[in-house]
Parts: sequence; C-alpha cells; structure tokens
Amino acid sequence: MTVLTLGPAGTFSHDLATRLYDDDIRLLPTIRGIIERVAEGSAVGLVPIENSEAGGVGETLQGLMEYGVSITGEAYMPVRHHLAAREEPRQLRVIYAHPQTHEQCSIYLGDLGVEVVHTSSNAASAVAMQGDERAGAVIPEMAATIYDLPIVLRDLQNSRENTTRFVEISATPRRDIGNTKCSLLVDPGADRVGLLADILGVFARRGINLTRIESRPSRRGIGRYVFFIDLAISEGWQEAEEELKRMTSFKELGCYARMEVPGI
Repeated sequence: MTVLTLGPAGTFSHDLATRLYDDDIRLLPTIRGIIERVAEGSAVGLVPIENSEAGGVGETLQGLMEYGVSITGEAYMPVRHHLAAREEPRQLRVIYAHPQTHEQCSIYLGDLGVEVVHTSSNAASAVAMQGDERAGAVIPEMAATIYDLPIVLRDLQNSRENTTRFVEISATPRRDIGNTKCSLLVDPGADRVGLLADILGVFARRGINLTRIESRPSRRGIGRYVFFIDLAISEGWQEAEEELKRMTSFKELGCYARMEVPGI
C-alpha cells in the first residue's frame, strides 16, 4: 500500500506516517495534491484536519468538499514546536513558520517581535533558514534532526496540550466493523430562521453526541455556509442521517475508528 502525506521530510505528517505505517510513504507538497491522488484510487492519504489551538485545516476541509474520498481512520498527534536558529532569538532577522504553526506559537512569536515569513510546511521552514545565519525556523524535532539544525528554544506552542487530529482518507469507505465515529458534510442550501437548531435537533432527540461541528463557506456567496459534523456512533445514528437527508443536501464523509499511534 502506498501512503501519501505532506512533505518535505520532517513534517508532523511525515513523523506520524512513519509511526502508523510500514508501507511505502510518499511525500507530496500540498494537501490538495494528496486528496486529488487519493481520489484516483491508487493510494491512501494521511492529512491534518484540525488542531486544538488553531482549529480546522481549511485545505483539508475544502478537499473533502470537492473530491470523492472517504475518511477511514483518525489519529491524534501531540504537537511540540521548537525554534531552530544559529543566533540568539532577538538577534534574528526573520523566522520561518507554517501559518498554522505561527498561530499555535503566536504568544511567543508576538512577544519576540521578529518578522515571521510563512512557508508551505514545517519542513519547508527548516529548508528556508538554511544558508542564512540570521534566520530561524519554528519546526518539529524530526525536522531539526533531518536538516541538522540547532534548537535554541523548545516548546513554543501556546498550550502544552497542543494536539493535531489527522485523518486517513481513501477512495473507498471503511467497512462497518469497529467504527466509532462518522463525519458528515451538511449543506442546508438556503438560510432560514431556526435552521441550525433543526439540524442539531435531529441528533439531540436521539441522544447522539456530536464531537465536532464547524461551518465553512459554501462559495456560493457571503453568508452561505455548509457544516462539517462529527458524531459518535450510537443507537439511532443511521435514522438521524436519514432524517437529515430529507432536510438538507447531505454527504457522509466516512465512518471510522481511532488509530493507535506507537510511541505516543
């Protein structure tokens, strides 16, 4: 099996993939590119979907809206960000950081007052600082090791509980055996009074726990949204989905179980 995840080498995605899979791991430069390839049916993918500090990962959510892929598993990765540099932090000219990393370390980086330049990945931040003695990068331990960069400060993240949730995606849904959660994409189609209350009521009346709900622009104009909903599988969940289909445009993004991560 080929597993696609976000590169270059040294990203949190790469680190997690090496812990979860013994298969052929291939690194691609964008999340969208991963989802496109997975939709073709030749590989599975591992992509970040939300962070406890910065929220949903827009590129992943948009890809789930646009492409015919299913979520087949989820995994949780504790996230620790470190500052790699060859100078004292306040002597730096620039610090490279992925936008999500910047947000997750916003308190320290804001207080430091050094210009932050965004990159496409944490590993790309490591690459960008090479060759510039007055540049730094906020990167994970794996990237510092791969690119032989000295770490001058550890654990810059705003919260010590910082965690990223990843999902495994495939062109084919997972079998029902052992599933504990389902992810849904709900498109109301039009705005009206009480719309969200009606959607949530479908689950509340049956005592179904929603573990996540997030709105995202539908791209049909300002104020038009779709909803990503995660639910814990329990009695009546399939009936709830059937009722929801009669109320809205509805897509099941996949039912799955949590994947245990070795070494974490």
